Amino acid sequence: MAFVVSVIAWFANPAHWSGSSGVPQRLLEHLAMSAVAVTAGLLIALPVGVALGHWGRFGNLAINVSNVGRAVPSFAILVIAFQVFGLNNYPAFVALTLLAIPPMLTNSYIGVRDVDPEVRDAARGMGMRPRRLLVDVEIPLALPLIMAGIRTAAVQVVATATLAALVAGGGLGRFIIDGLGQRDDAQVFAGAALVAALAMTVELGLSGLEQVALPRGLTMKSTAREVAAEPDLAVMT
Repeated sequence: MAFVVSVIAWFANPAHWSGSSGVPQRLLEHLAMSAVAVTAGLLIALPVGVALGHWGRFGNLAINVSNVGRAVPSFAILVIAFQVFGLNNYPAFVALTLLAIPPMLTNSYIGVRDVDPEVRDAARGMGMRPRRLLVDVEIPLALPLIMAGIRTAAVQVVATATLAALVAGGGLGRFIIDGLGQRDDAQVFAGAALVAALAMTVELGLSGLEQVALPRGLTMKSTAREVAAEPDLAVMT
């Protein structure tokens, strides 16, 4: 009971909600760091995944290579990057970007690759060139899986961005690391609760955006396509 009271007192303390080390500022740092990493991962993964899915070649090799990032802990990547960049946000950026790539690369590849061959043949029969076929047919049909990969990557990055505090980065992880250093269990719990709440908010927000952005026909078909793609390593949540 005393611990619960101390946590409530921590959240109720106005000093924790203002200034450069307050919750709003740390939240903005966490969101900015996560957004930059997800965007960088998207710029790398989406063109590669879509192109390989369109060509139908070397996709499994690319997925296996990208999934090496899952086998290597983000903390190990952070330590290696720290040796190169020192104490700043760059080591966290490298680790988080590498974490974001596999879900988006896998889902974009699987989504484009698994477009119905009859649809492709019909489009070609209408005189569509390869580039227009990709942009007007394959990518729209693959959009449910692509957006699911982005959602998965974003949630993973938000949850893992706490590691930035280990290399003097900002974000909500500062509350956890500083709390451990000060033996302040209430601050550690508060930091963990804030990160968990942010990850759930991102998950729900992107899920809602996905439902709004996708045409109804694609939304209704997405569940069946996701289940069919699971044996092929598509990343779903």
